[in-house]
Amino acid sequence: MSEQVHDHNGMKGKDLLFAVLRHEKTAAVPWVPFAGVHAGKLKGYKGAELLTDKAKLLESLLAVNELYDPDGQPVLFDLQIEAEILGCKLLWADYAPPSVASHPLADKLEVPTHIPRADEGRLPMVLEVMREMKARVGQKTALYGLVTGPFTLASHLRGTDIFLDSMDHEDFLNDLLAYCTRVCIQVADYYIDAGMDVIAVVDPLVSQVSPRHFKRFLSDPFTRIFDHLRGRGVFSSFFVCGDATKNIEVMCQTNPDSISIDENINMPAAKEITDRYNIAIGGNIPLTTRMLLGNQQDNMKYVVDLLDQVSSHNLILSPGCDMPYDVPVENTIGVMQAVRDPENTRLALAHYQAAEVDTSAVEIPDYAHLSKPLVEVFTLDSETCAACMYMMGAAQRMADELAGKVDLVEYKFTRKENVARVVKMGVKNLPSLYINGELKYSSIIPGNRELVELVRQYIHD
Repeated sequence: MSEQVHDHNGMKGKDLLFAVLRHEKTAAVPWVPFAGVHAGKLKGYKGAELLTDKAKLLESLLAVNELYDPDGQPVLFDLQIEAEILGCKLLWADYAPPSVASHPLADKLEVPTHIPRADEGRLPMVLEVMREMKARVGQKTALYGLVTGPFTLASHLRGTDIFLDSMDHEDFLNDLLAYCTRVCIQVADYYIDAGMDVIAVVDPLVSQVSPRHFKRFLSDPFTRIFDHLRGRGVFSSFFVCGDATKNIEVMCQTNPDSISIDENINMPAAKEITDRYNIAIGGNIPLTTRMLLGNQQDNMKYVVDLLDQVSSHNLILSPGCDMPYDVPVENTIGVMQAVRDPENTRLALAHYQAAEVDTSAVEIPDYAHLSKPLVEVFTLDSETCAACMYMMGAAQRMADELAGKVDLVEYKFTRKENVARVVKMGVKNLPSLYINGELKYSSIIPGNRELVELVRQYIHD
């Protein structure tokens, strides 16, 4: 490993990020804002038009580049690109990426053979924008191409039965994951050929499985992907959402250049593990409590506090995941300023205290006297978070089957009143599912039959 120390002064942002991804010593920490649909907000475009219109996407990405001065920047944050080509129907939203609304393999154990072509679906638009961004800002900014990881892509195709297949249809699951790995590699190759410097393999559902399950089914697919990317001469990122704390070590063993984590994971603890493997780690500015609902000082203080807790070596500062659409511009600018000038930011915030969450208005149900079971699902947002979508989907199927016998509510963390509820109830991880105030599933998605039978135990006719 090189011991050369680089100074950010005079160094292009891309070069700083590359130095960190090569695990060199640097005098500064790179900044990578994950502005997906938020890019559209800068130009007044909603999610669907941003993600389907080449001119609007390019215009919005250039606005991100100019306003937030990133060292690295994703071109598209949409984990449905591949799924759409492979037959999944999408549900579009105004202020979020689309979500998968149908699963072609839900009722059949068949492994597809079709590998997406560069002229299918929205890939032509994406590739054109990538090439244009490379020409416009590629000399100063590292560009990220985001591909859907094999496990999440398999879940898009199969649905929540993917979690039962590891017990009931092991050979099918292995074959399906091998197919999704081939899709991932092919799409990554398209992105590399279009000029992407970093390929982020984004697989939120990795947080939903155990290290044993990961080793058994996912180690080989991810190792194969990262080996391929290294052979193509680009950097890689293993991007996971949710509480993947238990899987950080097995993720490192697949040998990516970097790992990106969200606010569910303790950064200092995770970095101790990634440092042992000499892997860079990125994250994990909270999307809601800081970026969306906090003020500029809250965001700046989070950055300098994080920098005080961990070594700056092998570190990338970024939001924990795709930034919510309505994040105030000044909050993101504050993060950028704190990353660029942490010393003066510390001085400016020396006596700043963030306001505590007011929980006085939160009313907790009288769980002991409910007429029927109450299932509460706490999510980041089931429209934007894949793991949250599947948790809420499992709850909704249960509620449909037990129609009239159970009440179901989702509390999205993107609403300030729900943040207060999370604090008052002591919810530790998202997504989580409670029945009558009792935590039943935390970052683990239940199977349909399992959840139905569990809820039945609370029904008293």
